[in-house]
Amino acid sequence: MAASIGVKDTCFQKKRKTKLLNIRGTKPSVQNGQLLVSTGIPSFDFVIGGGIPVGSVLLVEEDKYGSYANLLVKYSLAEGILCGHDLFLSCADNRTNILQNLPKPIDSNPIGWTKPQSEATEDRKENMKIAWRYEHLPKQQTEEEGVGFGHYYDLSKTMDEDFIKSVKVTHHQPREQKNRSNMNPYYKDLLDSIQHQINVGKYNSAVIENKDRTILRIVLQSFGSAQWGEENCPTDYSLLRFLHALRALMRTSLAVCFVTIPTHIFQDGTFTHRIEQLCDTVVEIESFVGSEKEENHAYKDYHGLFTIKKLTRLNGLTSHVPDSFDLAFKLKKKKFVIEKLHLPPDLSESVSRSQQDPVKTAASSNYGCASSAQKKNLDF
Repeated sequence: MAASIGVKDTCFQKKRKTKLLNIRGTKPSVQNGQLLVSTGIPSFDFVIGGGIPVGSVLLVEEDKYGSYANLLVKYSLAEGILCGHDLFLSCADNRTNILQNLPKPIDSNPIGWTKPQSEATEDRKENMKIAWRYEHLPKQQTEEEGVGFGHYYDLSKTMDEDFIKSVKVTHHQPREQKNRSNMNPYYKDLLDSIQHQINVGKYNSAVIENKDRTILRIVLQSFGSAQWGEENCPTDYSLLRFLHALRALMRTSLAVCFVTIPTHIFQDGTFTHRIEQLCDTVVEIESFVGSEKEENHAYKDYHGLFTIKKLTRLNGLTSHVPDSFDLAFKLKKKKFVIEKLHLPPDLSESVSRSQQDPVKTAASSNYGCASSAQKKNLDF
């Protein structure tokens, strides 16, 4: 006779809900529950699946002159400052003045400023006029006031310095290390600095002691250019080794990496494809400046094309599928917009049109030979 099995001896356990991290400036993905941070452009977030997943690398292949890629970097830095995230900025040409030209947020209460108690009580009374029976219930606050996901910015104005000073910003200037390795010394120094910043700042996702957690935004601008010591040699794989190590480091960190690379300087297409495979999300910006499309009447409403080459696939078998891959961007006076590419209809005079009556043509084709011999009026 088989022995009776107790409840504690069974291998079946009740499924419990996983507790999501509550970090300001983040939200869980609808598809897989992965934490997302905003790029600073709501239309950009929409086409890539809601935002940048925490622990991933976003690659932006720069346009020819790098002006629009530089604009995306400013949006990402401004969004990080607005959400209270820590910043790690590295540029080969020492562009520290990029923080002085960030766009100003349109929100009137961007940094989580809380109203005085008297004003908050008056606002609650005005909002509770309809549901009067709930007037005396305590107000429950689900998230910090003034801190949302994704903000709008005004490019015609610059951000106040008080906002920039409210967050921790780390500038990294590439320098060559003395020790030799199989990696570019500038890349090796940068990788060590990022790893040190993650360990010191307690951005490791495995550490649960720190309650006041935040996100580390790593921004690498014009990475892989000649100023980084890149020789563009087919036998030099330093850039690939760095991206491989960087992505492994991001997987165990509460950080996101926003990197722009001028891939048009690489002559080998296979090398560019390897770079794309070592990143999680890859988009390309093609500007119309200096090209034939700039004078094309069909693209008069846009400033360039926005191509999605790869989307993040984390905690799932499939990635987000946007509504359309035919995307374009345009720079308005105050904002940067990514939208579906709509071309005007072809109304040229060269289009040949049939001058015959379509009703008679269809009738003659239906009757065949009998209709040609005898043409009679049909009575209905």
